[in-house]
Amino acid sequence: MGYTFKTPLGRLRIMAILEGLSYIALGVTMPLKYLHDMPTPNYIVGMIHGVLFIVYCLLVIQVAIKMNWKLQMTFMALLASLIPFGTFYADWRWFKMMEIKQ
Repeated sequence: MGYTFKTPLGRLRIMAILEGLSYIALGVTMPLKYLHDMPTPNYIVGMIHGVLFIVYCLLVIQVAIKMNWKLQMTFMALLASLIPFGTFYADWRWFKMMEIKQ
């Protein structure tokens, strides 16, 4: 199947990648803010990351309900968004496998 907007799990997979990329971008803009006194890039990337984070969490909840995930799986998918590169891992290890099984 791959990455597709047609299914909730596909949308979650796309959002996991986007959220992970925004997390990395935030890591790039933080030194600009604190070491070079350039807060604007961090503000913009921070806002984008915040929106993507919220959408990711909402999609995790939607998919968890639709696919009858156990509480532990839901917790792990939400926890992945707090760890650098966590959403990449979640997509590669969990979400991709779930999509293959469908």
